[in-house]
Amino acid sequence: MKNVINWFNLPSIDFDRAIEFYSTVLEIQMFRMPSPDGFENAFFSNPQDGGVSGAIGSNPQQKPSTEGTTIYFDVNGRIDEVLGLVPGSGGQIIMPKTNIGEFGNIALIMDTEGNIVGLHSAV
Repeated sequence: MKNVINWFNLPSIDFDRAIEFYSTVLEIQMFRMPSPDGFENAFFSNPQDGGVSGAIGSNPQQKPSTEGTTIYFDVNGRIDEVLGLVPGSGGQIIMPKTNIGEFGNIALIMDTEGNIVGLHSAV
């Protein structure tokens, strides 16, 4: 089955701070690029590589929120390590590592911008 989700956007208040947070916590290199709305995006992965992709947006009309949809990042067996990086990077752990049975573990964090995002690990 093809993914029904193919894109997500996380709004930011301080674009550079948000990039630093996710680059550090997820241990990834983000790709900055202008967006069609005249602002800037920082991509979590190259959208041309296929699969689900997303970005941090710099549009001030879009506001971070603790309410609404929650996206989950696959942290591939590194949930404890990632949670250990969150507080020192300016984020907060909202829900600690929680076992969800045969599906692995999840946790919820608040990023530096005020967005609540999830972490998932199958192990």
